[in-house]
Amino acid sequence: MISGKSYGVIDMEFGKKLQELRKQKGLTQEELAGALYVSRTAISKWESGRGYPNIDSLKAIAAFFSVTVDELLSSNEVLTIATEDKRQTKTHLCDLVCGMLDLCMLLLLFLPLFAGKTAEDAVHPASLISLGGVQTYLRVLYFAAVIGMAVWGILTLALQNCGTQIWVKSKTTVSLALGTLAVLLFILSRQPYAAVFALTLGAIKAFVRFRYLPNKA
Repeated sequence: MISGKSYGVIDMEFGKKLQELRKQKGLTQEELAGALYVSRTAISKWESGRGYPNIDSLKAIAAFFSVTVDELLSSNEVLTIATEDKRQTKTHLCDLVCGMLDLCMLLLLFLPLFAGKTAEDAVHPASLISLGGVQTYLRVLYFAAVIGMAVWGILTLALQNCGTQIWVKSKTTVSLALGTLAVLLFILSRQPYAAVFALTLGAIKAFVRFRYLPNKA
């Protein structure tokens, strides 16, 4: 139990409890972060009340200080953390789906969804790699669109745990913007099948983002 002179923090909010427990052990934020395998910034954020750890981190904190999770949290805080943990799970799932959809643009390198031309000006289906009979600048733009989407998909998958505001706010906007530009490029250059392919991926991505991650009020 958190009680008595050593653990007189039962009535405090989580951030203050954590700070008090840390000081009682004579630890700096850096030392506690190392013991819990998190960043010092995370400890600072938790202690200042600007955020809460996830369930796994809470269990690690409770075990480290030999207390229970219930002793660390008030009933309202339990609800807040459960809600936030659920939101983060949905965010990670959406990032996974959207990242994979962006990577699917690489299929245009191999699927015969472009209208190429032979030396006799006959139109034939071609993949982006084998595409011929179009202006060089268009091929460059096609490759830039496909590779750009794929790179953004890799970043989305790799940075799922990144919580910086600029990334959180930009990842969806940039992904949808790149997809829209790709669709417009394919439409304006008269590549309807490639445009439909890119549009379908974008529509699924938009549905996933705005259906399962509504903006906070």
